[in-house]
Order: sequence, then C-alpha cells, then structure tokens
Amino acid sequence: MGSLQGKRALVTGGGQGLGRAIVEELLRQGCDVAIHYRKSADGAAEAAQTAPHGVRAQCFAADLTSTVDAQALVADAVAFLGGLDILVNNAGDLLGRRRLEELDTDFWQQTLDVNVTSTLLVTQHALPHLAQSEQSSIVNLASLAGRMGGHAGSLAYSAAKGAILTWTRSLAKELGGRGIRVNAVAPGLILGTAFHNTHTTPESAAATIATLPLGRAGTPEDVARAVAFLASEYDGFITGATLDINGGVYGS
Repeated sequence: MGSLQGKRALVTGGGQGLGRAIVEELLRQGCDVAIHYRKSADGAAEAAQTAPHGVRAQCFAADLTSTVDAQALVADAVAFLGGLDILVNNAGDLLGRRRLEELDTDFWQQTLDVNVTSTLLVTQHALPHLAQSEQSSIVNLASLAGRMGGHAGSLAYSAAKGAILTWTRSLAKELGGRGIRVNAVAPGLILGTAFHNTHTTPESAAATIATLPLGRAGTPEDVARAVAFLASEYDGFITGATLDINGGVYGS
C-alpha cells in the first residue's frame, strides 16, 4: 500500500459519521485534506483539529446538488491543497423512509440529487485536477442497500446507491486510461453514525447483528481504513471494484 504522506484529498460530507472518520484516518496517515460539509460545521472543524503536526486541513461549506456550489468547492479545495490526488465521494443520505405508494417525484428526485447528482457534479469538476496527478484515486461511498435493496421504505435510497455501484464500474473504464483508479465501498450496519441513529431502531440493529458471522456491527473506523487502502493503492490493479464492509452478510 502506498503512503498517503503529502497526498492531497477532498472528502465530501466530512463533518460527521463515515465522512468524519475518513477525514481523520486520512489525516492520521499524513494526507492533506479539504473537508466539505453542508450542515455539520462543528464536526468538520473538530475533524480538522485532529491533523498531526505538519499536516493541513481546512473546511469548506457547499450544497453539492448545486452546480455552482460544487464547482466552487472543488476550486477552493484545489487552491488550498495545491492540486488533487484523491477524491472521496461520501456525501449522501437516506432522507426518510417511504414505500412505493408514498413516493412522489419531488422526494425521488431529491434523493437522487443528494446521493448521485452530487457525486456527478463534484467528480466532473475534480477530473481535470485528478488527471494532472500522476497517481490519483476516486473512492465512492455506496451501501449494502445498493446490493440487496435495503429495508422497507428505502426504495429511493437503495436505487441511488445501486446507481453509485454502476457509476463506479463505468467510470473506472472511462478514466483508467488517464491513470485514475475508481473504486467504491459498500458499508452494511455501521453503528455510531447519525444515519443509523436516525433510521435504524435498536431492535432492527440487534436482529441484523444476530445474523452476522462476526457477531458485531461495524464502526466508522472500519470503513475509514478501507477507504484509505483503496485511496493509497497507487500502482495497484484494483479499479472498478466495490469492497463490501458488512461483517459477512453474504456468509449468513
């Protein structure tokens, strides 16, 4: 695994949950990080404060469903970092649980915009800068819901995360010739995040854990280590892949 020392990364949704853990892991490994947030200003600032001596971090606010905001974020991040080697597309959310008969087109579109369009916009604007780096990497945050459909009421979110899985494979083919690797991680039940605190009941979590071969839920740090690995495997042969982080769901 290549060293992250001195590499330059942009992490979207880096103020809380998985994004914050990813930021802190990249900083710990010596990566300079531009931390995007939309609402979690305090969390982003606290994550930035974990930077070791000599490692740089700065926070940037943006609504990534806006083309103007996404473009400005990338421009500001690159100006701070002096270039870009790593893009982590972490921003996304379930927004709420709605079954098919409850879905309206506004909610459907909002879910796609938050999870998919945001990834499109940031990646488009980051591409010229990633292409200038000799060894660059994109890591997208998918979900077990994109693999298996999620629980009832997560139809829109699961469809969006399924799109991220396909986006990852397609983009890897498109950008491979430019020296840019594109991979994804698909977390399962990761407790200790606002996502599951909001959308998963203790009873549901306990029922899921009881089926897992490892017998425990995941942590944000489990995901962060995997993202750092995919980001730093510079001269490797891994692209277009999705790393499942779910405690052995497929073995249960």
